[in-house]
Amino acid sequence: MTRKDLLDIESLSRREIEHLLDQAGPFKELFTRSVKKVPALKGKSVLTLFYEPSTRTLSSFEVAAKRLSADVTNFDVPHSSVVKGESVRDTIATLQAMRTDYIIVRNKMAGLPLVIARETKACVINAGDGAHAHPTQALLDGFTFREVFPKPEGKKILIVGDILHSRVARSTSTLMRKLGVEVAWLGPGSLVPKYGPEDIRRFTNFDEAMQWAPDSIYLLRVQMERQDAPYFPSLREYTKLYGVTRERFKRIADQGIYIMHPGPVNRGVELCDDVMNYSRCLIDQQVENGIAARMAVLYWLKPDENSPS
Repeated sequence: MTRKDLLDIESLSRREIEHLLDQAGPFKELFTRSVKKVPALKGKSVLTLFYEPSTRTLSSFEVAAKRLSADVTNFDVPHSSVVKGESVRDTIATLQAMRTDYIIVRNKMAGLPLVIARETKACVINAGDGAHAHPTQALLDGFTFREVFPKPEGKKILIVGDILHSRVARSTSTLMRKLGVEVAWLGPGSLVPKYGPEDIRRFTNFDEAMQWAPDSIYLLRVQMERQDAPYFPSLREYTKLYGVTRERFKRIADQGIYIMHPGPVNRGVELCDDVMNYSRCLIDQQVENGIAARMAVLYWLKPDENSPS
């Protein structure tokens, strides 16, 4: 039960997802104890191809690959021939000539990881493409959720914020639903897609969403850089209606609801400072679990010898 590439969550079966989450557990056990490195990918090469800025995802993949003993090369896009107008196809040809085993790609254009995967023997991992998908973020979210709720079936997660522009919201919603978790979205009407899976509830009011009694609240960053028009009056207004203010946080803490966030966090916008010290805030745990989940993905993928050479 292996694949050459990881491009999205939609194409994964529940069995495959649970296999990856099960594999992440032992990897986390390794690096949180005494063993910092295992030879699982010794002699293999991993290349990161990030056309968009990233801190958590890029560093997490680098650490994951190195802990599996792989060699890691960061393709420096801002200083490469890409800025001189080199086409994606020519870039792929260059990467193929380098005989790399894994290519981890992030790009603002949805579908680019698929294009690369079709043109190369290397295992391709989508580290975020436009507003389409971010599968490894969803896997680390699922792994974190399962650590808190070992039997996630029937649990509830409320995803709050800019869902329209969020690849994280799409991928994490899909993964949670495949695990049997109930999913609801909350945000300004302009930022919550009106069309999509019918089993995802949509709220526009925080009080109404809290009455739904979620087990976890997943906050999203307002992605101003992806918005081509104003979707709400101001950040202050957004915080007032949809942010975890001190008043809302008290209610959340009283009900023992867990809080998640993919980062980076905009303090004072989607959450107040008090949240970061909350005993049921899982944000740091998500960061740590990102390494384990990505180790599991790298270990799971295998090249297809029939792919283009």
